Amino acid sequence: MKIIILGAGRVGGTLAANLSSEANDITVVDSNELYLRELRDRIDIRVVVGHASHPDVLLQAGIEDADMLIAVTGIDEINMVACQIAHSLFRTPTKIARIRSQEYAGYEGLFRSEAVPVDVIISPEQLVSDYICRLIEQPGALQVLDFADGQAQLVAVKAYYGGPLVGQELRYLRKHMPNVDTRVAAIYRRNRPITPDGSTVIEADDEVFFIADKADIRSVMSELRRLDRPYKRIIIAGGGNIGLRLAKALEKQYSVKVIEYSKSRCNFLTENLSHSIVLNGSSSDQELLLEENIEDTDVFLAVTNSDEANIMSSMLAKRMGARKVLTLISNPAYVDLVQGGEIDIAISPQQATIGSLLTHVRRGDIVNVHSLRRGAAEAIEVIAHGDEKTSKVVGRAVEDIDLPEGATIGAIVREVREPTTNEQGEPTNTGAIIRHDVVIAHDDVVIETGDHVIVFLVDKRYTRDIERLFQVGFTFF
Repeated sequence: MKIIILGAGRVGGTLAANLSSEANDITVVDSNELYLRELRDRIDIRVVVGHASHPDVLLQAGIEDADMLIAVTGIDEINMVACQIAHSLFRTPTKIARIRSQEYAGYEGLFRSEAVPVDVIISPEQLVSDYICRLIEQPGALQVLDFADGQAQLVAVKAYYGGPLVGQELRYLRKHMPNVDTRVAAIYRRNRPITPDGSTVIEADDEVFFIADKADIRSVMSELRRLDRPYKRIIIAGGGNIGLRLAKALEKQYSVKVIEYSKSRCNFLTENLSHSIVLNGSSSDQELLLEENIEDTDVFLAVTNSDEANIMSSMLAKRMGARKVLTLISNPAYVDLVQGGEIDIAISPQQATIGSLLTHVRRGDIVNVHSLRRGAAEAIEVIAHGDEKTSKVVGRAVEDIDLPEGATIGAIVREVREPTTNEQGEPTNTGAIIRHDVVIAHDDVVIETGDHVIVFLVDKRYTRDIERLFQVGFTFF
């Protein structure tokens, strides 16, 4: 696939690195020659120096026969104009734009072919806010990923000494919880992946990825670690776009305080928040944190625009007694340095954004892609099509599917239809969808056409193999 990426910043650079490793023809455009030089030194791509929305620059990049334009510069207007030019002058099939401003993204009718022709809008702030909210909903989780509109969740937890399943084989999980169905998709032990089977023994400090119906997540977590009590008191350091979104999403259910340094921004936050307390000051101010009872705080969220400020305020909050610290860190080099020490969870906005972008780049009917462990692994939701003759998966039991190395089918989300009749009372071929069932993918489960299949891939180099596996052919015997 020929893809042009506008913007060589952290999101554009990370995306280029992900896509170039999958045999795509990638060209990156940016006005900053230094960014492009650093990117080209790391990965094998074409680069073009120039203004990303100028037609002559897009021509240099090869827009005439490009399959996709991904505009992820830091300026919404440039991204929107570039998509407009790609559509009007070059009829580029797919146009994706990063839109950060809610003033634009909030108007659904704005982004359509007869107005601003953007096929897919990516809002990093919204993606990060949603991700953090899921972590708060599941206390103790390291990652929480939604599939099939949140009906199934893939959750990562660290196994603790004393957990009922720690030191036992996975096969005993079902004996412990006969009424809860789940599957362990992968285990990371000392940063190395293990593809689990029934005889795999869980060890303390293992990072365990399991999938289950959302309603069963807490029950499964209790088998692997001591359950954290639900959160109540939250402090958000930073009242920017992410801080505001988080406060709005959380303030009805939790006691929320927002610390913001800018007085004018504090006034704006006060006008736009209903129940949150807005505090003017520095999140690294020890006296302010003491006054706000940091030692009784359940979650401290550092989401300012500065990695250094986020890291320092998080470390201070943790040392002063905050129960859990979540820190937004844009520089990937910092993430491994700080996570797991005084900072409980480091959140990468690039990884949250990349997964959403990859959903629209992948071949086949892929509806969800989550990038895991700093991009090394992926969780993919793909729809199975065809029948036993035209598909390599439909009509086959999970154990009979030829998955690539390190791949695991974790669960299936299946539509359950109720028979319907026509006016004469005769049954029709199509029924009304009454619910979606989460079916855990045990070895004997048979894939049906229309199933949403959730695949965990410990090595993303095999992503193309998954795409090919689910593509419908003329015949397979």
